Amino acid sequence: MNNETAVLFDMDGVIFDSERAQMAIWLEIAEREGLPNMEAVYHRCIGVTMEATGQILREAYGEDFPWQDFRRRTTEGYRERYAGGRLPVKPGARELLDALRAKDVPLALASSTQGELVRQWLSEAGLLGRFDLRVTGDMVTRSKPDPEIFLKACALLHVKPEDAYVIEDSYNGVRAAHAGGMHALMVPDMLPPDAEMHEKAEQIFPSLWEVGAWFKEQGVL
Repeated sequence: MNNETAVLFDMDGVIFDSERAQMAIWLEIAEREGLPNMEAVYHRCIGVTMEATGQILREAYGEDFPWQDFRRRTTEGYRERYAGGRLPVKPGARELLDALRAKDVPLALASSTQGELVRQWLSEAGLLGRFDLRVTGDMVTRSKPDPEIFLKACALLHVKPEDAYVIEDSYNGVRAAHAGGMHALMVPDMLPPDAEMHEKAEQIFPSLWEVGAWFKEQGVL
């Protein structure tokens, strides 16, 4: 194994089967409040920071839209439904993390989600200790598709970007990894890969099981 190699994971849609769970909460609130086209708006918010989410919501529903209150209520509803270890983990996630840890591959979580929530979900799932470090949305100033979050993770791991593999499900995540000069690996969740993703992702896999098999072929595992 190349000790200079690192693997960076996104969280929502990669570690957890959480994108659909979150969207269900958003759609319930939108239906109660008569907010149109919320599914399309939610898709635009996948993989971006809270601040970028606010901008998207204001663009969709007006500059005076109380987006922070909306986010607070969606977060509360999400916690109420999935806290306590009820958030489903993606198939193959535990096994891939354990295999990489067994080979001493440096691991980072790079998620646009706020740090407090990242810690909560990982801790409740028993995955907190799998990662050497976490870089979260409140630790960066620019949202994906800007590569800042991945470049920061590489710097903290003391790994060159070109030696880092990034596992992402979102378009913006793949764009960010590609822009940062990293190996972008896509495991699609809610958004199917389009022509741009086939161009910018080094590999596209149906699940994390196939990522592990490919890592063995590459000598990472």
